[in-house]
Parts: sequence; structure tokens; C-alpha cells
Amino acid sequence: MCDRALMYAVAAAALLATPAFAQVVDYSKYPAIMGQWDRQGPPNNWRQLGGPPPLTPEYQKVFAESQAEQKEGRPGNWPSAFCLPEGMPAMMNVYNPFEIIIKPDITYILTSHNNDVYRRIYTDGRDWPADPERTLTGYSIGHWVDEDGSGKYSVLDVETRFLKGPRAYEVTGIPFDTDNQTIIRERWHLDKADPNVLLDEITVIDHALTRPWGKAQKLFRKTDPRPVWLSETCPEDNVWVKIGDETYYRNVADGKLMPAYKGQPAPDLSYFKQPKK
Repeated sequence: MCDRALMYAVAAAALLATPAFAQVVDYSKYPAIMGQWDRQGPPNNWRQLGGPPPLTPEYQKVFAESQAEQKEGRPGNWPSAFCLPEGMPAMMNVYNPFEIIIKPDITYILTSHNNDVYRRIYTDGRDWPADPERTLTGYSIGHWVDEDGSGKYSVLDVETRFLKGPRAYEVTGIPFDTDNQTIIRERWHLDKADPNVLLDEITVIDHALTRPWGKAQKLFRKTDPRPVWLSETCPEDNVWVKIGDETYYRNVADGKLMPAYKGQPAPDLSYFKQPKK
């Protein structure tokens, strides 16, 4: 009897203790942005939506060189050609659909292009860390905003810092300053005229620019109850090879290295045993 009474007491204590540890989240106060989102139209649209990039003369030259290389068939200033993740803000171009997951202290953005990638947007009230590891996606802090005092959030303001390179805005090769001091600000909110449209208003502050530059990226809700997700592994079929400052092409048929443009010099073979003449 004593053992049974003790067992009941322990079980009762466990039941009483459960609410103290369980976290009940009222998702009705957040905007309905969880789920799968996709774009319409081309993803490389910075110039279409934001106008010509206000680049400094130095970085206008970098951009012009990238465009010239691409006319020759080379990737130019697009690091993701070598399987690097796009990083910020290019990953918000929505090359493939992404998923938004909201938790009270963090919002996740999950996507896959070249490789599976994600963003963490911290919404727990933290301050900027002193010296975090720099990444291609950066360190993002967000703040939920109740614009009309209704008790429900309508906007997510986000700032991203501590980015590293190499990165570009899109495949055309619009460059960032190599000092990696980029700051990216975003304002996420649903279109008031259509709750199935999400706007990501992006503003970039970077020393390669003469002024802040941005665009409003429009996203469209995918309503499939069982959405299909893409998962890409870029190294499986990538044909570009970067050696030193030169970019070469791997012939898919025989696996041999090929020049990427007419008259391209062969790579330095100093570390290979040379055949005797």
C-alpha cells in the first residue's frame, strides 16, 4: 500500500509540474507567414526592382569586368558557381521555394539552392555579440512590431551583420566591398491587399555603394497541403573549377580540364612531375 501511495504521489506531482515547464505559444498574435513561399518571375532582379546599382567607380569596374567575363562564357563575379551558398541577400532572391518557421525566440528560413541552407533570425531581445563568427548568411536580429496597437504583430524588422565574402547580389555579379562590413535591413510583412503575398523590403548598406540600395522582393504563398521540397547538392554536377585566379571547365564526357575561354593559359603544374623532353 505504501508503495502504491508513493507511486500515485509521484505521478500527481509530475502532472502538476508539467504546466510550469510547458511553453504555450499564442501563434494568433503573429502574422500568418509560416509555410512555403515562392517567387514569380526571374530571381536575378535587383536592377529591375531597385534600379541601377549605385556603385563606387572602383566597384563599377569590378561589375563591368564580371559582365565581360560572362559574355565569354565564364561565371564572372558569382561565387556560387563554385558551389558556395549564395549568402545574404542573394538567398532571399528565392531561387527555390523556402519555408518560414516561427518560434517566440527565433524565426527560421529554410531553403535549398546549390546546397541546403538556412537563416536564424533571433527575436529574443538579445544585443549584438561582440565578435561572432562571420558567415555567408550573417548574424540576424529581428523585432516583431505591432503597428496598430491591436496586440498582434504585423511586421518583422530584421538587421543582419557579421557577413563574410565572397558574395554577390545575383548571378550578374553585382559586387560587395571586400571589407565585409555589409549591413542588411529587412522589413517583412504581408500585403494588405492580398494575404497570400509576402513582401521582403531589403536595404543594403555597403562601402561598395555610394548610398543605401534596395528592392522589395515579392513572395507568393504555396498552398499545397503537402508541399514538395527541393534538396540540391551542387558538387554532384558542378563543372566549374577555380585554380588560382583562373576559372576552368570540367568536361562532363571525359572528366578532363578544359579552358573556359579562348587563349586561356593552362594552370601552373609546378607541383607535378613534368615529362622529359
